[in-house]
Amino acid sequence: MSVFEGFKFRQVSSPIHRLDPRVKFLYVLVMFIAAVMFNELPVLLVLFFLQIPFVLVASIQRQWLRSLRGAMFLATFLFVFNVFFGYISLGTVPGGVSPLEYAFAMSLRFLVLVESFSVFFLTTSPDHLSLALEQSHVPYEFTFAFTTAVRFVPVLAEESQTIMDAQKARGLELEKGNFMKRVRNYIPVLIPLIVSAIRRSLELAEAMESRGWGASKKRTNLYVLEMKEGDWTLVIISILLLVTVIYVRYFVHVPSFTMLFAQ
Repeated sequence: MSVFEGFKFRQVSSPIHRLDPRVKFLYVLVMFIAAVMFNELPVLLVLFFLQIPFVLVASIQRQWLRSLRGAMFLATFLFVFNVFFGYISLGTVPGGVSPLEYAFAMSLRFLVLVESFSVFFLTTSPDHLSLALEQSHVPYEFTFAFTTAVRFVPVLAEESQTIMDAQKARGLELEKGNFMKRVRNYIPVLIPLIVSAIRRSLELAEAMESRGWGASKKRTNLYVLEMKEGDWTLVIISILLLVTVIYVRYFVHVPSFTMLFAQ
């Protein structure tokens, strides 16, 4: 469940936390496009380490590492999957690279996507995110549903860990047996978690009804997001990064490590 901890907002006073959520999402979108456009391992390594200054400035190193550690299982699965099918396909890996390098690049691409979204959610308050969506003319019903999910997914993940610890203390062995046995072992965890989720949803519905949710079509907010100097700086950096990525993709030949070591 550590991967969900890496997407839970942490209240820290830092320049990254004070940035406009729309600007940070633009940067994440540029990173997403860059990661998807390239299969080359050197470029993906650059994109991976490009996130580290943001992590250090925002002081979220521990939560960021926790999200990467939680994503390592899927990254390892992608690595094994691509190595296996890369070697049995005998030379059909894109770019003429070795299946091992291609598999590592695909796993690293996944980690780049995870870490960029992790930085976004760790440094963006759900309240500011909701306000940014509203000011972007997204219907409030969709905004409320999205921000509610952002709030409660880490909470449910933490509660599931608490239930697992409680069941283990009662003698439940989750890690023993074959695959189907392990799946059945998680039933005593899933049932209390589902009951807790239903209870939370009912409490939320009652709270919304008591506050007259949806009674007024025209909503007002106490705060209004405004673009500041730091926001415009990140916008310029994001646009320059996007232009650089497109230029390198179509006009620069990026050698793979397989080609470099073969020379």
